[in-house]
Amino acid sequence: MNKPPRKKNPTLGVAIFIVVAILLVIATILYNAVREKHDFDSQNASAPSIASGAAAAASVMKPASGAAQ
Repeated sequence: MNKPPRKKNPTLGVAIFIVVAILLVIATILYNAVREKHDFDSQNASAPSIASGAAAAASVMKPASGAAQ
């Protein structure tokens, strides 16, 4: 009449542990990447970029529209 107690499946616990561990590793890598990018940007914020310097030089060299040539 009485059913024997059901055995727990240890595979499910191991699978959940592996998934959580992988998610923690991915989260750590993403966090470090964002933090390093922020540090890099804050250190290099004072130096003007090459593209903005070239754009500024190009705008200075262009004559104004309607100027005598």
